[in-house]
Amino acid sequence: MSHWTGALIALLFLVFALGSRKISHSVLTGPMLFAAFGILIGPQLLGWIELEISNHVIHTIAEVTLVVVLFTDAASTDFKAFRASGKLPLRMLLIGMPLAVGLGTVAALALFPGWLLWEAALLAAILTPTDAALGQSVIENESVPDRIGTAIGSESGLNDGLALPLVILFAALASGGTGDGAAYWTKFIGSQILLGPLAGIVTGFAGGRLVSLADERNWMSEWAEGIAAMAIALGAYMLAEAMGGNGFLAVFSGGLAFGKGLRRRCLFLHQFEQTEAHMLVLITFTLVGAMLLPAAMQHFTWPCLLFAIFALTIMRMLPIAISLIGLKLGLHTIAFLGWFGPRGLASVLILLIVMQSTDLVRESELLAAVALTVTLSIILHGVTAAPWARIYGRRADNNTTKPAKP
Repeated sequence: MSHWTGALIALLFLVFALGSRKISHSVLTGPMLFAAFGILIGPQLLGWIELEISNHVIHTIAEVTLVVVLFTDAASTDFKAFRASGKLPLRMLLIGMPLAVGLGTVAALALFPGWLLWEAALLAAILTPTDAALGQSVIENESVPDRIGTAIGSESGLNDGLALPLVILFAALASGGTGDGAAYWTKFIGSQILLGPLAGIVTGFAGGRLVSLADERNWMSEWAEGIAAMAIALGAYMLAEAMGGNGFLAVFSGGLAFGKGLRRRCLFLHQFEQTEAHMLVLITFTLVGAMLLPAAMQHFTWPCLLFAIFALTIMRMLPIAISLIGLKLGLHTIAFLGWFGPRGLASVLILLIVMQSTDLVRESELLAAVALTVTLSIILHGVTAAPWARIYGRRADNNTTKPAKP
């Protein structure tokens, strides 16, 4: 990457920061702006700007970003607010998410003739997690009732970690795992899915208790919580990989255990999410626009576009509607919860890591389908977030202030 390109990216960050309040009340979002900037500076439009980043660097950025996002999302989960939101996020995660994977698998098999079951299931699993960054303007909008905002935020914070075991399983099977014997792959998948969370739980909970103890005894400065939290996240990742487990599952489970061990909200993690982690997210969206989308467009097919549209509508909204049956929610609320399941960062990062670590026959089609889905989501969910949140908030207010019938 040239110095001119770096200077332009730094300038974009400055402009975004200076106008952040104005942008938050418009139809524009940070991911939308940075992805558009990536497209602009990419080789397809402005060849005079040099943007040469090796696959190794991109893979490293993806790994670091996914570690940070998984840990901070999990550790920042407010379980009191989670419980206060009723059964909404629990149903969306435990019922809606598996249904979405199943529905997406069926659609992929129908749209992509010749695909194996595991390849279709892998595509569906990668595109099931939702992105809190793309839905931030909805979650933080004061017009949206707390219960609904918490449900969307809790689901986005947890579903990427919950989808990872499925991604690991389907990626292993889709890359030809059945040819090496059932015993070998059972052992491999079992160690990946079991040892990773085990290492994360032990590391995260012990780390959280140590931070809490050091804080109670006034041994630790407030700013040092950041060093401790990132050290615990990195330690969970490395320990799991050394044991033969999956480091990303360890980071996610470690984040949940860290929050439990700490027994209070970690102020650093909230600040970190708004600054350093947010910058990593926006840099990733810049890379999506500059490199991932142009590469995907070389393999564009109409079935990819149809699947992208399906993934953002029926594959998301129908399972959510089914998961909420019996909760006596209005159609507007069900549609609101179903629509605001944007696909973005988690899908991109998981895709990049799967492509780097496995040998997939359908890699090009997988890239095109995921990139198109994420690009459409950035645009459609970004444009509709603020206006629909205001409309929904006004209707919710009217419903709560309406006098009861005698």
